[in-house]
Order: sequence, then structure tokens, then C-alpha cells
Amino acid sequence: MNFDALIIGGGAAGLSCTLVLGSAKNKPFAENKTIGIITHQKTSHLQNALFNNVLGLQPGTLGSEILTEGITQLTDLYPHITQVENEKVSSIEKNGDHFIITTNANTYNSKIVVIAVGYTSFITIKGLENYIEPHPRAAIAKDRIWLKNTDHLVEKNLYVAGTLAGWRSQFAMACGSGSHVATDILTLWNDGKQTKIHDKV
Repeated sequence: MNFDALIIGGGAAGLSCTLVLGSAKNKPFAENKTIGIITHQKTSHLQNALFNNVLGLQPGTLGSEILTEGITQLTDLYPHITQVENEKVSSIEKNGDHFIITTNANTYNSKIVVIAVGYTSFITIKGLENYIEPHPRAAIAKDRIWLKNTDHLVEKNLYVAGTLAGWRSQFAMACGSGSHVATDILTLWNDGKQTKIHDKV
């Protein structure tokens, strides 16, 4: 399967990125783009999170609820986005002007890839080794990592979002990071014109 953009990771950053990309579906520069997300969530820190200090969330909201509701929101609002369930990425390889993404079950091609998985040192995606460094905003004892990047860009058309991009482990930061990457991709698709998507009453 071929994509214009493939997001890897179904946590806060990955879902936020995908929702913003999906919301541009009626824009001429995005209407024919094929977008996918590999919704692997087992390693997301949201699995055991409890939120009391996030603007817009009811105190006591569980991260596990957000993971489930986020998938439903994406399905209901933007069904044109392909959701790949129950697959884990094992490697990413650059091949000319696109990337080859291999999972435990399939192989995909995408012009743009967004890595939005957790920042633990247990990351097992081959092809990213040269970018891995100790996380700049985490305690050394926690053994966290990041993919070295400049403003979320690891290399041309390869982005990273969330804690793996070097941000602290705060829900709002991860969401914002994913949204930031999405608007950068939309700007790229819109011939470099600064782009953001807002819904209005």
C-alpha cells in the first residue's frame, strides 16, 4: 500500500498529527493525498495516565479512554484515513524519494513518515539507529531517548513527534508536537505557504 504520509504510533502525538492532516481533506492541496496511521498503542504512556491538569479535559479522565476515543474520533470524522491495526513497525528504509516501512505483517511505501512512538530505549525500529541519542529533557536514570531532529525534522520527509522528538512527557506537549508536524506537512503540500486548519462556528 502506498501513502503520501504515514504516521507510526497511535498515542497522543500520532493521533493529533493524523487528526489535523485529516481535517484538511477538503483543501485542494490535500484532497487527493493518501494518509495512513499505524495505530500501535501498547507502549503508549497514556495507557496508565490520569489527567487532572489538562485544559479542556474533565478532571479524572483516563489516558486509556483517550486512546480509545481518539481512534473513534478519527474513524468518525475522517474515514478516508487508513488505520492499520495490530501491526508493529520493525524497520524503515529510505529508497529514492520514498520510505519502505516494514511491519510484522506487511510492507508499506510512503513519501513522508512521522515517527510518534514512545521515548523508551527499547525502541526496536531498524533504520533509526543513527538518529538515537539520550533524551535532552529526561532524567538520565530513566534511560530515555530522542531522535535527533531540527524542529521535528529528522531528515527530508522523515519527521518525529511527541516525547521521541525531545519534548517532556506531558500530554499537551505531545498533542501540540503532533499538530505542529501536521501543519508542517500541510505547508509542504501547499507549496510552502504557511498552513493551519481551523474549524469555526
